[in-house]
Amino acid sequence: MTDYILTCCSTADMPYEYLNKRDIPFVCFHYNMDGKEYLDDLGQTMSFEEFYGRIAAGSMPTTSQVNVGEFVDFFEPFLKEGKDILHISLSTGLSGAYNSACIAKEELLGKYPDRKIFVVDSLGASSGYGLLTATAADMRDNGAPIEEVYAWVEGNKLNVHHWFFSTDLTHYKRGGRISASAAVMGALLNICPLLNMSYDGKLIPRTKIRGKKHVIAEIVHMMEEHAQNGAEYSGKCFISNSACYEDARRVADLVEEKFPNLECPVMINSVGTVIGAHTGPGTVALFFFGDKRQD
Repeated sequence: MTDYILTCCSTADMPYEYLNKRDIPFVCFHYNMDGKEYLDDLGQTMSFEEFYGRIAAGSMPTTSQVNVGEFVDFFEPFLKEGKDILHISLSTGLSGAYNSACIAKEELLGKYPDRKIFVVDSLGASSGYGLLTATAADMRDNGAPIEEVYAWVEGNKLNVHHWFFSTDLTHYKRGGRISASAAVMGALLNICPLLNMSYDGKLIPRTKIRGKKHVIAEIVHMMEEHAQNGAEYSGKCFISNSACYEDARRVADLVEEKFPNLECPVMINSVGTVIGAHTGPGTVALFFFGDKRQD
């Protein structure tokens, strides 16, 4: 038994059953859809199928982060049990949740001065942030102390690559992220934007690729260019998708063909409701360990 607990936010976009099995408690972000607030609870309250179906029908969800009080309520039971905490948070490039967790940490350490609380800014999102958390759980399960896991996560978080593409620009147009004319032209030309996560944890558009077949080939090519040990990569690879499983499966099949030494088959997850409120349907994201993100 370890004397610490590893926690994350719901925006790590890992399956509910996976986090429960791995003993990784998570704190929920929130979203509002059609005038009602919901927890981002990994598909428990509202299925991903219903969520993306409602977006496709015209709903525009809005999101809110975990506040200080919620972090206090989330952390305190573990401290009462005599556990230290290592919490890995959604990127500060996308949310203020890390800062809220840090404020809660300082408040709680005044009450529990014998305990330790480490909070990490993952500089990641979705199942890329989940990949970092899962690897930390592997270390914990192998007996690594909290300080060692914390140091490893801080030292390696920028080695987690996040590459995304979208085949549906409708939600981007509705949300004002692109103009109506750009959306129309993108649809006519079958443009699929390719993005990645920068060194400071922000999503950056990198290029526009014409056609789904070409963007799938390009996203896997980015893994060939950046993965640790190139084609000999032997780590984990996760994919998340927003209501486009078949596209994600095509990416996974190509990854498994190009990287025969993967630690395990590619895990395909759903983009959760908070991240999905911003991407809409049609997004596929690829995550792996590679060279350090620099730009």
